[in-house]
Amino acid sequence: MKVLIIGATSAIAKAAARIYAQQNCSLHLIARNGEQLEALSSDLLVRGAQAVSSSVLDLNKFAEHGKLLGAAIEELGGVDIALICHGSLPDQEKVEISFKQAQKEINTNGLSVISLLTELAPTFIEQHSGTLAVITSVAGDRGRQPNFVYGAAKSLVSTYLQGLRGKLLAHNVHVVDIRPGLVDSPMTAQFPKGPLWASPEQVAQKIVKSIQRGSHTVYAPGYWRAIMFVVRIIPDFIFKRLKF
Repeated sequence: MKVLIIGATSAIAKAAARIYAQQNCSLHLIARNGEQLEALSSDLLVRGAQAVSSSVLDLNKFAEHGKLLGAAIEELGGVDIALICHGSLPDQEKVEISFKQAQKEINTNGLSVISLLTELAPTFIEQHSGTLAVITSVAGDRGRQPNFVYGAAKSLVSTYLQGLRGKLLAHNVHVVDIRPGLVDSPMTAQFPKGPLWASPEQVAQKIVKSIQRGSHTVYAPGYWRAIMFVVRIIPDFIFKRLKF
């Protein structure tokens, strides 16, 4: 199996890549830190990957997406799974008062993903098979006070994935929306942890299994589906007062 992982140096992406390596897959990794990519590539080969290649890219450079993805798929020798994992967690207070900062975060968490999907979709349509999987977030389910700019970007991607899933159905291409909850990773190092927090490895296992099953919308871990169901049905006159 040939797996393309974008945002490959994130904690969840690394954990997923290790699972695919143990399954003897061929991988192509894309991220912006070349040194981390080299270290990860070596680790994956030791773990059993059939082959590992990589590309360095700042994913906010949208104009470079098409050329780089084409080269990556050519080097990989085709693609069965494309897993998009990159993102950033903004300081809500800063993005509330600065459109420039908000735009930057929406580009990273929203528009860059749509650009990548736009470039990838024709390849999957042409081969009439494969899976496009994207890590979004439970934050996109409803706009909560502490992170509504981040949530808005993730909601943008989730809505796009819903439409893309229908569009690609006739082409035998699966589209998977993976919505993690609280994940203990370098991106969330500053937050106190509690019982609802999951490890990147737990989320990665859910991702790989969900892709194998051809799932649609996946909450990781699964208990977040129930939590977010409750959050979504809270009436607005109450919800607007909540600061969680």
